[in-house]
Amino acid sequence: MRILCSSEIEKNSRIMDIFTKAASLCMEGEGLSPINAEISLSFVSQEEIQRLNKMYRNIDNYTDVLSFPMIEDFNLIHDGEEILLGDVVICTEQAKRQAEEYGHCEEREFVYLFVHSVLHLLGYDHMNEQEKADMRKREEEIMSELGLERKMK
Repeated sequence: MRILCSSEIEKNSRIMDIFTKAASLCMEGEGLSPINAEISLSFVSQEEIQRLNKMYRNIDNYTDVLSFPMIEDFNLIHDGEEILLGDVVICTEQAKRQAEEYGHCEEREFVYLFVHSVLHLLGYDHMNEQEKADMRKREEEIMSELGLERKMK
């Protein structure tokens, strides 16, 4: 698993190791090998994520994370083939606000948003209640495996 990140967070090997493990868990849970997989990860301002949200989703508002999948049909992936999953874009300011709002550390929020986005890259969505429940269940399983469970207030 390779995560291409061009921000200061890349210099923090601890968080990058957690992101790598999280992405690997996401992929393995879907029966995919993370060995030859790659994800692009960017951290942007509120203004930049709003610009991207408007450009790609026609929603003129900021959001916490955006996902840009590169693969439409995972059945076409062959063993050993390089997998370019796609791009994850996280709004730094919104992630920090949400961490404070939900009462947990920033690291947990950044990892949660990353897991959420990687699951989108793998085809998960939350357009209806069943999809939302399935995605939330998978998010919580991965966060638990990482030791970053949600703390109940």
